This record gives sequence, structure tokens and C-alpha cells, in this order.
Amino acid sequence: MGEPAAPDDLPGNSGISRGGSSDQGFVLEMRGIDKRFPGVHALKRVDLRLKRGEILALVGENGAGKSTLMKVLTGIYTPDEGEIVYNGSRVAFSSPREAQAAGISIVHQELNLMNHLSVARNIFIGRESKGFFLNDKIINEAAAGLFERLHVAIDPREKVGRLTVGKQQMVEIAKAMSFDSGVIVFDEPTGALSASETRELFGIMREFRGRGISMIFITHRMDEIKEISDRITVMRDGEYVDTFVTEDTGLDAIIRAMVGRVIYEEPKTVSGVPADAPVVLDVRNLSSRQVKDVSFKLRKGEILGFAGLIGAGRTEAMRLIFGADRRDGGEIFIGGRPVNIKTPRDAVSNGIGYLSEDRKRFGLALGLSVADNAVMTALREYCRGWFVNRPKITAAVSDYVNRINIRTPSVFQPVGKLSGGNQQKVVVAKWLIRNCDILIFDEPTRGIDVGAKSEIYKLMNSLAEQGKSIIMVSSEMPEIFRMSDRIACMCEGRLTGILNIEEASQEAVMKYATMRG
Repeated sequence: MGEPAAPDDLPGNSGISRGGSSDQGFVLEMRGIDKRFPGVHALKRVDLRLKRGEILALVGENGAGKSTLMKVLTGIYTPDEGEIVYNGSRVAFSSPREAQAAGISIVHQELNLMNHLSVARNIFIGRESKGFFLNDKIINEAAAGLFERLHVAIDPREKVGRLTVGKQQMVEIAKAMSFDSGVIVFDEPTGALSASETRELFGIMREFRGRGISMIFITHRMDEIKEISDRITVMRDGEYVDTFVTEDTGLDAIIRAMVGRVIYEEPKTVSGVPADAPVVLDVRNLSSRQVKDVSFKLRKGEILGFAGLIGAGRTEAMRLIFGADRRDGGEIFIGGRPVNIKTPRDAVSNGIGYLSEDRKRFGLALGLSVADNAVMTALREYCRGWFVNRPKITAAVSDYVNRINIRTPSVFQPVGKLSGGNQQKVVVAKWLIRNCDILIFDEPTRGIDVGAKSEIYKLMNSLAEQGKSIIMVSSEMPEIFRMSDRIACMCEGRLTGILNIEEASQEAVMKYATMRG
């Protein structure tokens, strides 16, 4: 059998014209986009304009409509009203494939890769050579060319599941490039990247900008907006608010436009924990393959922040305390009493709740209702024999929905349809209903917008004032200083120092976070 022909839509073979622009100088215009779902007016005549070769930040609180607008752009949703003009021509995409063929691609926050396939097959999935056998040689060479343009060293033959998250993100970017895209949407691309990987990504985005590629950049991180974007479009409650020139606009103005109010997040300078507050959790010489001889104490009403670089062992230490991973050594005391925690069930029965950094994977059942998620850890209390007391569940969960301000149409709403901030509150409600006195918050505001962050902070402070004790793992330095009464620093699996908030500084935290013990 002869060698199969190269796919028509490999790089350089698309045959789609990328030239031209609209009369107003914009490569892309979304005009008066309106979209309704049952009971929800998601987009209300939204406008968005993107110049050729610019990075436009698209920002707003969770639920502002950003993702819905991008789904309209990329053909996942059809708008009820409005029009899209791309390269001077009106377009209407009925699928993401149509949008990609026209040169509009999206790099999703949650990676859409198949771990068991090679890098090259992930990039060109569905577009392979049409011969009797798949022609790996052609797609491997094409993928290698893409990575050369990206200046990254990735073997196209490697299984995607063996790559780091940062390299998997580069595979997604290479996939977008493979469509010869003129517009690329980056949806929260840095959420799982280290600082060095983020710098690499921004370098690639700047290079794309230099080639005339236009980008829409969605992020909740204000410092990234200022660093990488040229202009900023703000949405709120499904509506267009304003567009700003980045270099001419302060963060306060952007945040005020996003949330409709001023948010002050001053760092904590004095601990609110009394000097004689009792010790509720005493961890001694905790050890595993990744955690080395970690010891600390947590007091009643305290927020103890854990700082460190990626791979410092903070999450691993928390999983040992919660019984999610097996520990090789160490002791745990609660209220002065030794406890033997081997499983999460043991931790929960001893009053410890754990809010995972990956709430969608470990904290929630997205297809179940708010009510079902909230009572998941205390279901026995709402059962009589084989029967579940639904009215009692509804009343209890409704109480916590009101108490901690979970924004949901009802307690029967599937939790997967809530915003990130409200999903996080459902996880908190789950542990409060279980009456846990010790709460471990692992990256509590990851993927949450600035307004929802403020609400989570207020909730955590309120819990501490009620006598709950909190361990907070965070990779965001402003968050560590905003919330912590004391700051524990880890490096390479070791706890290298604990600082009182009164004496803490960013320089001191970084010193301990890079100290090898």
C-alpha cells in the first residue's frame, strides 16, 4: 500500500485565508450577543472587539458570562441574538470544529487530552491520514515542527499522561497552532502552572503577538492581567461593562468595574488568636516518602497558613493528617489526646474536614444537587433505617445556604452548575454540617474570581471567630499575608520555619521556602 497523503488540515495545508480585517480595524467583533437558558439570561447584548496582534484580557467574577461568551465564539453555543464578524466577514459556527477550521481555537482551563495516546495523536486526533494504517511519521514530524516553533522540547511520541501539567498545557497550545489559528482563546491557562512555566507561556504569547496572532486571555489573577495584556474587557452579570487600556488603568479601577464595589484586601498585621488559646491539633514528626519530620501546633480560632514553592510537600502533609495517604511515622494529637488516623473516615470522626485543592475531583459530586453534596459526610444523621429524611435535609442545607451565602436557585440545583466560589462554599457547608472543628483549606481560592475570594476570606475569618481552627495551604503570597495568624514555611518536604504574622515579611517567607532544612 502506498504512503497516505498528508492531512489537508496539518499546519500549512489549511487553505483558509487569514487575511483582511474589519473596517473598524478589529480582527474579531462580537456584537450584541444575547443568550438565554431556562431561567437564566446568561448574556445580555454583549460586545467584544479584538485587534490584530493584541492580547485582550477578559475578566469578571465567576458567573459574569465569560465562558458562555467564549462558547458562543467557538461554536459550542448558538447565540439567540447578535452577530460575529471575523476578518471582515460575518460568521456563524455550529461546532468547535468549524471555528477551528476558520482559525479560532481555544486552550481550555481543564485539559482535553487523552493520557493513553501519544502527544502527536492528541494534537491531530480526528485528522489523521486516511490510509489503511495511521501514518505516525507524518503527524510526528508535524508535531515536532509545532514544538520547534514553540521553543519547547517535547517528544511527539511520548504518552501525554507521562508529561507534566505544564508540558500538557504546551500540547494544548500546539493543538491550537495546528489549525493555523489567527485567534486563540486562553481560558485560565496558568491555574496549574508553576511560576517558571507561567513565564514560558507568557513568552510564547508575546511571540504569538509579534506574529500578528490575536489572543483572548481569561484569568482571575490581577498581576497576570497587568503583565501580559494590552487591553482589558470587563463583564459583570452577563453584561459588557467597559474596556480599558492596561497600561493606563490601575487594579482598583479594574476590580471596581468587575464587582461594582471596592474590595480592600489589606494584609493581616496582628494575630487575632489569644496567647492562651488551647492547642487543638498537635502534629509531631509526621513522615512519609515526600514529607520529612514535620511538626507543628494549631490553636483554637487560628488560621495557620502554609507557604512554599510548588513541590514543597504542603498538600502531601495535609493528606497525611487527613488519612488520605499512608504515613511512615509521626503522631497526631487532637485536644491533647493521641489519635490513630489511617483513613479519611478516621479523620472525619475526629472532627477534621479537608477542602481539597481540586474541589471538582475530590470535594464534590458535580452531577448531584447542592443538598446531596452538603450532607454527604453526615448522611447517617438524616436516615432512619433505609429511608432518607428529605425534608430534614432540605431544611438543614437551606439553613447553611443562607448562613454562608451560597448563591443557588435552590438546594436541588446540580452543584456543577454553580460558579467556582459557590462550589467552594458547598464544600465548606459539607464539613460544617458534619460539625468539624478543624478545617484544612488547600488552595481555597484557586480558580475563583476576586469578588468570590473576598467572600471566602470573610467566611474563613467568621469560622475562626466562632472557634473553628483552620490550616490554609496557599501558593498566593498576598493570600497568605491576608489571612494567616502564623505562617508555616515548607521546602522539599520539610517544615523550615514558622513565623508570627507580626514578624513575617515576603522576604522572610521566601527565605524559609527556599531553605532545605
